[in-house]
Amino acid sequence: MNSNLQRRDRINFRSLLTALCLTLTLVSFVGLDPAVAQEQRIRTLTVTGRGVEAIPTTQTQVRLGVEVQGKTAAEVQQEAARRSSAVVELLRSRQVEKLETAGISLNPIYNYDNNQQRLTGYTATNTVSFRINTASAGTLLDDAVNAGATRIDGVSFAAAESAIESARKQALRKATQDAQAQADAAFSALNLKRGEILGIQVNGASAPPPMYRQFAADRAAAANVTTPVVGGEQQVEASVTLQFGY
Repeated sequence: MNSNLQRRDRINFRSLLTALCLTLTLVSFVGLDPAVAQEQRIRTLTVTGRGVEAIPTTQTQVRLGVEVQGKTAAEVQQEAARRSSAVVELLRSRQVEKLETAGISLNPIYNYDNNQQRLTGYTATNTVSFRINTASAGTLLDDAVNAGATRIDGVSFAAAESAIESARKQALRKATQDAQAQADAAFSALNLKRGEILGIQVNGASAPPPMYRQFAADRAAAANVTTPVVGGEQQVEASVTLQFGY
């Protein structure tokens, strides 16, 4: 009986000694690394600021069409090529930017009578797109129609690339200032002192499609386009997220 009690006392003593050693080790570990504990106690405030910069749309993107119909494929293709060459030559002489041609496409025309299909001719089309200063777009459209264009398939407006890049920087600057102002207002309301910036995240800047103030008047036909196109404004947006310690 005594031997069992002695053995049990030795086991309890060993367990107590082991627990005491673990406790001292943990206390020693925390005491040797105060920086870790200090980092865990840092409080932060995260705010996101936004900036918007509006710039004028000084460039006009135009898409012209050349469409020719005739009885034979060779005749139609030659006429479409002649008109397209004349339009492209005119555009090059005006030093337009981003000039592109889609190439001539040829399609048959059928007439259906008494459930019978009969070939009556061909249609040849070509599309030319370019960009030019908005101030010169109206006159150039008139001249392009006179040179051989038969359709105006699209007109859109955009700012110059250099203006967009400058606006992006300005929008980022405004977003950063907005984030700082929000942080100052929050700290002031809470009667806290703003610390250092611990993190910066730039979510990106984007240039949405232009917001038009005014558009060209509706045209009755391509041959009667005389109204100059008028653009509007394009907005460039940016956001910046700042994390402050306190």
